[in-house]
Amino acid sequence: MALPEMAIGIGFILTFLMAVALGGNDAATPCDTTVGARVLTVRKAVILFAIFASFGALTQGYMVMKTIGRGIVPAIDLLGVLVVITSAFIWIMFCNYFGLEISVTHSVIGAVLGYGLAAYGAGGINWDLVQKVIISWFTSPILSIALAFATYKIIARIINNRNSFAMKIMPALLVFSLCYSAFAFGTNDIANATGVYVTVSEIVFGGIPEQNVMFLLAVFGSIGIAVGGLLLGTKVIGTVAFKITKLDPVSGFAAELSNAFVVHMFTTIPYLLFGY
Repeated sequence: MALPEMAIGIGFILTFLMAVALGGNDAATPCDTTVGARVLTVRKAVILFAIFASFGALTQGYMVMKTIGRGIVPAIDLLGVLVVITSAFIWIMFCNYFGLEISVTHSVIGAVLGYGLAAYGAGGINWDLVQKVIISWFTSPILSIALAFATYKIIARIINNRNSFAMKIMPALLVFSLCYSAFAFGTNDIANATGVYVTVSEIVFGGIPEQNVMFLLAVFGSIGIAVGGLLLGTKVIGTVAFKITKLDPVSGFAAELSNAFVVHMFTTIPYLLFGY
């Protein structure tokens, strides 16, 4: 096997491992509130996460994949793929080992920026797009806080009025919010594992259309995310669900739904408006 072919193979393995690490770390985001409210067991929550995260990745994952692969920098070559994936993977697995939930997006974007500065210099970075990404990092938590606050107040008022029907359907609503949050996660975060491989994959697959390449990468990455969630997600979910704060069904639903809505909004709207 020639050296470039071996490097490509190693790159695909690292990409898959990155997806596994991503699933292990970020399964906590959709699952923590449902598990913390004791509506579902960790295992059942992770299975739902794997199914709906894969669905989101396959249907809308391309929207952010292009941003990672060709938005911030003009292109990421094979050496760049190996550097970005390896550095981000080591950091994420370190956090998985200690049960820490981190922003994988921040880790990958930082690695891509580091590669871009080394390969293209400051002039080769799309700073306008970087600025939009950084702004979203600050605005999305604020929107999530506001939406969660409003949702909690509305539902709590309904329940305080002794609406027994609302109490009965609350566990079902919490499961729905888990599924929607996992779907939104898949649409947004699949790019963290596979987006850096867009340029190289087009060459490997013989110049097929970019959209087809991104779909194949989404299939590949979603398998890794599902494996990571099932094998590695339990520890992080336990940390977030029980050691940070204990959530009742109402607070859990408010937190999960607001998170899912904001993530999905920041995935779809920038792509529809700017193409990234």
